[in-house]
Amino acid sequence: MPPYEALKLARSKNLDLVEISPTAQPPVCRIMDYGKYLYQQEKKEREAKKHQKTITVKEVKFRINVDDHDYETKKNHVLRFLDEGDKVKATIFFRGREMTRTGLGRTILERLIKDVEPHSIVEFRPRQEGNTLHAILAPKKSAVEREKEREKEAKQKAKQEKQLQEKLAQEREKAKLPPEQEKQPAAVAAADVPNPASQV
Repeated sequence: MPPYEALKLARSKNLDLVEISPTAQPPVCRIMDYGKYLYQQEKKEREAKKHQKTITVKEVKFRINVDDHDYETKKNHVLRFLDEGDKVKATIFFRGREMTRTGLGRTILERLIKDVEPHSIVEFRPRQEGNTLHAILAPKKSAVEREKEREKEAKQKAKQEKQLQEKLAQEREKAKLPPEQEKQPAAVAAADVPNPASQV
């Protein structure tokens, strides 16, 4: 179809004439709503961005004379970062004379690696660069696996709550007696009491 006829047809339908394959012989065009097409492409890109997880590297700094309580707090931060799907860089700075005690720093990092082993994979074992010693830990499970695990836990929790509600409802039903049964014992008790007039 000649280009002017195609344009005429597109305008009559209140649409656009879009060239798809300019190198083809003859060039291939399509009659479409170009604004709508661009909007749909943008929407697809936004959806794709929503689903992709950008992995960031979070840093946790230690000192060679770290206290047990501080160590536990920082270890919990490491576990939280790993659970969120981020990589963790554990760093130890050596200042001045501390450079002669690099073995202590290595011990702290090895202890951390051992403590978070169920949740992480060691990407880089402790290595020294200048006056810093660092190790990089990555999460063991992918984001999809973690999401599935959370869904599973939520379902289990909901199931347990439902069972508990049913149990409580059954106990309430048992505790309530029908009105006929509540009145009956009183009537039986009255029948069992001997009439003093009949005994005389």
